[in-house]
Amino acid sequence: MLKKHIVLIVVIISLMFFGIAAMLYPGGNIFDKNAVGFDWTRNFICNLFAPNAINGNINPSRIWAILGMLFISASFAIFFNHFSQKIPAKGAAKVIKYCGAIGMLFTLLIVTPYHDIMVNISGTMFLVCIFYITVYIFKSKLVLFKILCTLCMLIFYATFYIYGSPNLLYLLPVMQKFTFGISILLIILLYYFSKKEDFL
Repeated sequence: MLKKHIVLIVVIISLMFFGIAAMLYPGGNIFDKNAVGFDWTRNFICNLFAPNAINGNINPSRIWAILGMLFISASFAIFFNHFSQKIPAKGAAKVIKYCGAIGMLFTLLIVTPYHDIMVNISGTMFLVCIFYITVYIFKSKLVLFKILCTLCMLIFYATFYIYGSPNLLYLLPVMQKFTFGISILLIILLYYFSKKEDFL
């Protein structure tokens, strides 16, 4: 039972930790450093990882956010390992399995002072895995997943573009959560509703 639902369970635990972190965040965002609390449309998730909040107060949400990132990274790594076993081509399966696992290690390191570098590395590795998955999804008859995979990649690319565009940074807090959400939705649905037979 645990093995069957492990990805979903770990995702839920992660989201609970992030929820606690958001409730404990003292305040401040890129639009208003004196704002109270965490605003999901104005704060970045990485604000939760800092020792001090943007308003200068000590940040008690930090440990909870780090735990959230640990669990979300673990859930994605488990998914990539699980999904790789459904792919008949050994080379592609290894890329999904190992690139996914290493990418999630870099994702966890986003909580460190090397945040920007880790975001670029982990994001690139995630996109490589999703690209390989998308190729095999398009060879299958899983129409809904063809749409979801394409949407996930487009949103991810758009978020990366905004991330590198100073004039569009005001959009990034919302796009970050949107990217986070579509990625979680995709891996959970693929975990439950794709089978090895779909890719033979």
